[in-house]
Amino acid sequence: MNPALYLSLILILLPFYIFLIRKTSKRLPPGSLGLPIIGQSLSFLRALQTDTAEKWFQDRIRKYGPVSKLSLFGTPTVFLHGQAANKLVYNCDGNTLANQQPPSIRRICGEKNITELRGDEHKRVRDALVSFLKPEVLKQYVGKMDGEIRKHLDMHWHGKQKVTVMPLMKSLTFDIMSSLIFGIEQGATRNALVELFEHMMDGLVSIPINLPFTQFNRSLNASAKVRTMLTNLIHDKRAALKQNTALPRQDFITCLLDIQSKGNSIVISDEEIVDNSIIIMIAGHDTSATLLTFLVRLLASDPSVRANIVQEQEEIARNKASGEHLTWDDLGKMKYTWRVALETLRMDPPLLGSFRRALRDFDYQGYTIPKGWRVMLASSVTHMDEQLFPDPSKFDPTRFEKQAPPFSFVAFGGGPRICPGYEFARIETLATIHYLVTQFTWKLCCNDNSFSRKPFPVFRQGLPIEIDPKKL
Repeated sequence: MNPALYLSLILILLPFYIFLIRKTSKRLPPGSLGLPIIGQSLSFLRALQTDTAEKWFQDRIRKYGPVSKLSLFGTPTVFLHGQAANKLVYNCDGNTLANQQPPSIRRICGEKNITELRGDEHKRVRDALVSFLKPEVLKQYVGKMDGEIRKHLDMHWHGKQKVTVMPLMKSLTFDIMSSLIFGIEQGATRNALVELFEHMMDGLVSIPINLPFTQFNRSLNASAKVRTMLTNLIHDKRAALKQNTALPRQDFITCLLDIQSKGNSIVISDEEIVDNSIIIMIAGHDTSATLLTFLVRLLASDPSVRANIVQEQEEIARNKASGEHLTWDDLGKMKYTWRVALETLRMDPPLLGSFRRALRDFDYQGYTIPKGWRVMLASSVTHMDEQLFPDPSKFDPTRFEKQAPPFSFVAFGGGPRICPGYEFARIETLATIHYLVTQFTWKLCCNDNSFSRKPFPVFRQGLPIEIDPKKL
């Protein structure tokens, strides 16, 4: 990290920092805020980069307990973990805690996306998003996802002896979401979007100083170009709807525009459509690609799990005509495969936690969390709690034959803040695994399959594998 950038940030934010830490005389949680502005940011980023964040969390918990204070990214922060903390954050009213991502994420993704809104605004926008993402609507898009997966495998897997999984999974999930979220098919526009979104992702967790030649500056510039493209896309889709040359539910943006026009009442603004298209694209693209990459790694190293998945998927394939798309009913038969996916998310969650901001002073477990402080929820810590998941280091999909204890498994959030894209991710994951295991066998071909977090896991070698096509 450039020392000059940190010094500049300290000088800019130091007065605000001092105000926040002095504004209450009540009992603060244990822990140290560290050096002004810098705090524990460097050690946390180092833990993400070396995939030791879980150890970083556990060391803090052993030292201070389930509630502690620290400073991250220039803001005094309270660290929380455990079932009670998960319940507090995911169920808390909008007058106590508000969604607030780090400044870099907020400025790149926009302030009108669902992860930033609260109260009535959050409910209004969430209801609009769910109108497209609810199961009864997504059923009609299974065939479209199926088609994107088949095209991807024909282009990038068949005829190859070796592939690198993570970049291919990112390419696949981006193609699926470009088609279903933006309504953009393969071509120059989709290719341009891929590059711009990659630049945006690079700066999501960065020091938010907008100076030339910084990663944050490049990400902001990419974000501005994406916004222009989406604004033009909205204009074209609105015109198509008025001329009856587009179906109201042909993609996510068209669906929101159709809602917007009903009864001449604007339910969701164009700015909200742009910001939420971006956040859904970033969240869904990377989380699903990460899960699929971990599943490919798992199936290469666990013959028993692989055999059970192959048996389940080949039974479904035997009942399909040649070239016939998967259906919603087919996905419902993939119960074991989805339990494997959930267990993978438990042990290797794409994101380790989330952030909120205290809107007022409030008490939690005998401590005061002051207004203006950030709350960091290490939600994934409960995934490895032996009181909730016996023998937590053992991979055991049968855990999900019954429902997990409340607010213990939170890979998709919980309560009113549960991820609205849950069903979308389920369809995408199950359909992709179906075609992978019924068309290929594979083995790992790299000894270093470690990864870092930026903040999503990134395999250092991309997870290369050797593949063999199955005889159909």
